[in-house]
Amino acid sequence: MKLGIDIFIENKTLRKPFDGRRVALLGHPASLTSKGCHTLDALMDCPDIHLVAAFGPQHGMRGDKQDNMIETDNYTDPRHKIPVFSLYGDVRSPSKEMMETFDVLIVDLQDIGTRIYTYITTLIYILEACAKQGKSVLILDRPNPVGRPIEGTILEKSWESFVGAAPLMMRHGLTFGEIAKWFVDLKNLDLDLHIISMLNYKPDAAPGFGWPIFDLSWVNPSPNASSLNMARCFPGTVLFEGTTLSEGRGTTTSLEVIGAPDIDFDFLLKRMNALQPEWLSGCFLRLCSFEPTFHKHVGKMCSGIQIHTDNTMYRHEQFKPYRLAALVLKAIRLEYPDYDLWRQFPYEYESEKMAIDLLNGGTFLRDWVDDYHALPADFDTYLKKDEQAWSQIRAPYLLY
Repeated sequence: MKLGIDIFIENKTLRKPFDGRRVALLGHPASLTSKGCHTLDALMDCPDIHLVAAFGPQHGMRGDKQDNMIETDNYTDPRHKIPVFSLYGDVRSPSKEMMETFDVLIVDLQDIGTRIYTYITTLIYILEACAKQGKSVLILDRPNPVGRPIEGTILEKSWESFVGAAPLMMRHGLTFGEIAKWFVDLKNLDLDLHIISMLNYKPDAAPGFGWPIFDLSWVNPSPNASSLNMARCFPGTVLFEGTTLSEGRGTTTSLEVIGAPDIDFDFLLKRMNALQPEWLSGCFLRLCSFEPTFHKHVGKMCSGIQIHTDNTMYRHEQFKPYRLAALVLKAIRLEYPDYDLWRQFPYEYESEKMAIDLLNGGTFLRDWVDDYHALPADFDTYLKKDEQAWSQIRAPYLLY
């Protein structure tokens, strides 16, 4: 399997259209060649690429910000002496001054396959900006580590935010190149878009099912995206950012564990099994305890569960992390009716709408959890409608 960056570096013909043009890179810590060279350095070593600027998304070009929602400043790259502009600081969409520095933008970002991962929003914002300013965009494609399965809901109209910038499925099953193609068509953008596809990428192949585990090392695309297991869990565990439960930030297994100091997860897991055991299949759920060193419930012992998809119990098509997370929330509401579940705080530049609704892309999840009479079957029926629709929407854009 070959990455887009490797193909681009090895094939001079692919670089020919960019001769004499000012090039900028949008990248992050996982923007690496298969040999571990950062894309910024690899492009700088190409004599026919005139790299003049770089852009970093949330967490920065080098992944300098550990916690969530911590902004990054602009700076000058200490080695290459070019400006590195932050798209998660004073601005989220590139300013006119930033856009004037380049003619071609190369995008080399490792995604993890979930709508709310903000690198997708940054991609969408910069595609719109480049179309408006007449700039060319080149996507160096990378794997979607969670493969092709679809799950969740499509972002509802009027619920656009920095954690959901377009009507995308929660677990969308697309690569970055495929998302770019879809969005350009969706918005009918007049954009000079180029995609360097991967070679021999097989998103349905075991044992990685999206991530070529024998070809590529896992490099954190953001500080808390620390494993393939995390990426597989993320379409569900990310929802707990909008709750008072810990999603494991402040531990070494962030977004793989869920817990709280005042909930008995042994008891809760039994209730989940009674409610909808099918939504717990495809993975190994392990009762655990953890004490966050920062973030929610810092210094408190939390009862919780860890989701494991890194053993022989993993079943790629059966594993439903979004439904699993929803079942945790439903069981809490039924067993702890007065539990203060929904966290009220400014979330990703939005202070009016609830974080859980922004994450979910609408109010349906929260409404279902809080309705004591709503059943798992009602939830499943709603999801299947969107999942079937998304399967048809994405079909024309699949490159692999």
